[in-house]
Amino acid sequence: MSAQADPTQRVAIGLSFGNSYSSIAYTTGEGKAEVIANEDGDRQIPSALSYVEGEELHGGQAKSQLVRNSKNTVAYFRDLLGQDRFKSIDPSPCHQSAHPLESGNGVAFSIRDTEEEKENTISVGDITARHLRRLRTSASDYLGKAVNAAVITVPTNFSDAQKEALKAAAKDAGIEVLQFIHEPTAAVLAYDARPGAQLADKVVVVADLGGTRSDVAVVASRGGIYTILATVHDYDVSGFKLDQVLIDHFAKEFIKKHKSVGDPRENERSMAKLKLECEAVKKALSIGTTANFSVESLLGGVDFTATINRTRYDLLGSKLFAAFTRLVAHAVEKAELDPLDISEIILAGGNSHTPKVASALRANFPDTTTILAPSTSPTAINPSELAVRGAAIQASLIQEFELEDIEQSTHPMVTVTPHLSTAVGVLCISGDESSGVFHAIVDAETPLPVRRTATIATPREGGDVLIKLAEGSRHIKVTKPEPKARKEDDSAEEDNDSDDDDSDEEAELREKTWKVGKTLSEAAIRGIKKGGKVEIQINIGADLSINAIFREVGGKGGIRGIVQGQKANGSA
Repeated sequence: MSAQADPTQRVAIGLSFGNSYSSIAYTTGEGKAEVIANEDGDRQIPSALSYVEGEELHGGQAKSQLVRNSKNTVAYFRDLLGQDRFKSIDPSPCHQSAHPLESGNGVAFSIRDTEEEKENTISVGDITARHLRRLRTSASDYLGKAVNAAVITVPTNFSDAQKEALKAAAKDAGIEVLQFIHEPTAAVLAYDARPGAQLADKVVVVADLGGTRSDVAVVASRGGIYTILATVHDYDVSGFKLDQVLIDHFAKEFIKKHKSVGDPRENERSMAKLKLECEAVKKALSIGTTANFSVESLLGGVDFTATINRTRYDLLGSKLFAAFTRLVAHAVEKAELDPLDISEIILAGGNSHTPKVASALRANFPDTTTILAPSTSPTAINPSELAVRGAAIQASLIQEFELEDIEQSTHPMVTVTPHLSTAVGVLCISGDESSGVFHAIVDAETPLPVRRTATIATPREGGDVLIKLAEGSRHIKVTKPEPKARKEDDSAEEDNDSDDDDSDEEAELREKTWKVGKTLSEAAIRGIKKGGKVEIQINIGADLSINAIFREVGGKGGIRGIVQGQKANGSA
């Protein structure tokens, strides 16, 4: 019986399909996500296929063919899938492998994939199906049972046409796609599903410095529901660019020592050797402080060896690290947030192993923002495995559901729910006070309907307390130090004072405060004990209607009220 006919027959995995690397994972009986190694022992499997006299090589074996057999090696093809306009694709990542060409309504490759001498035109959909089939085989061999379903990760800007093309390729590979999950959502899920992890309302940035592009997403996590607030993508900030600075560095070193031989970047085979070795150097510098570069017969039969330390590498890549940091800051601005609003930055993608990526972000975000990367946090998950772990967890949650139910639950009519535009909270006012401190109970960007309960300390003197239910928006309060008094008796001293003013500006204090907006309702609780606390429960419906309950902790009864006429501020 097929998995589609009987969901209990499904054997589902998580599958991350990237331009550079792919990975597969499953969830153990204890609910822990484990990344599966292929037959070569690779957990990060190059998204590449190569053909030698009709034999299909896959993953690392295929990638090694980029030097000797580049025309029959297909790589970096993920983003070409589902593209019906050939002129709109960027073929530059494929320059060291088989070149894409226009075929009918899509993209294809001309390769010798059989023992015959002639070349065959293979569509990118067929190449994807072959790649997924090999991943499925590796997973099945590891698990000892036939894998037939998967949750697959995709970028946030993957179009419906690309998803349909990927779904068709998966079907050809014998894989039923249970769901597509966005890569940043999968990354946040991987962290939230860890044993002992406590769910809390937070705003997370997932920053992925990938091989061919960078993807940054700002995600609001509210009660375990994830909402993507903003995304940014940049093909000019990528691991390829990091490879290129190393390629240029070692090429120049080679030319210095062997001027008469020439520039290895101008020879296709030498360039392929340079690229593969520079990738290895980059990985080594993520772990250690120095790395060796060694290539046999780099150009003209000349062997070349060199060394580089991490400080030099950080200097060479400084422009790219700065550009990635600006990209993250731009995503935060696009979400109309301040760096102080960001609870965590999760670094994803293989290039995030580079310590300088994390340290550059650390220098540009406040101490209240946690940077989750191997170099900054001992509990950080391997950035290369984040997406696939999240996909495996999602697969374990939904694998026994009917496909129709899964499709209905992910339909836009269901998933595009109304959200709060501003926070809703309370002010507790006692005696002669004119205003109190605002306590946010339901954060902005929370999907509706929602119920939240909070315990708030009342003013210490107790007595009668007025509780105001109100909207609140975050406000960044900037406190500048008092300017130093100018000395008028000497112009040179005035110049010095202006320098001091500049340093004062740098030392300004930024803190997050609440700006109280519209009052939604008021309630008075009489005779609260000295130092007492009030429990407040807020229910906000999908129609933005509000139902609130206020009561003294340990006291009898309480005040219940439905806010008439007033509704919370929200957006669909």
